[in-house]
Amino acid sequence: MKTLQSIFLAVFLAAIISSIPLIAAGDPLSGTWTGDWGPTPTHRNQVAVELKWDGKNLTGNVNPGPNAVELKKATFDAQTNAIHLEADASSRRGGQIHYVIDGKVEGSTMTGAWNHDNLKGDFKITKK
Repeated sequence: MKTLQSIFLAVFLAAIISSIPLIAAGDPLSGTWTGDWGPTPTHRNQVAVELKWDGKNLTGNVNPGPNAVELKKATFDAQTNAIHLEADASSRRGGQIHYVIDGKVEGSTMTGAWNHDNLKGDFKITKK
């Protein structure tokens, strides 16, 4: 009987130990991402993005703090690692700017393209 208990305990501990990397890894999106975006390699803007993914819904904001811009639309395809974000920010002239961002997550890096009005560029952010 003790041998059966020992075998059960060994299998149980092996199952727990093998699942630790999955628990520690968490989801691929939630957290703070920092980097830059811009229309050219020399014209860049620093950015911070906070994301929260519950396995289905993606929410977040850009440049957290008093002037944070909430994401109006955010989706993530876990099969392809494709991400789509949309946000509306106030312009310096008093109007609204609608940003559309499409990218791909590879490990702790997200890269892709953004556009608003007639401007386009790229971005690269890294998860902290």
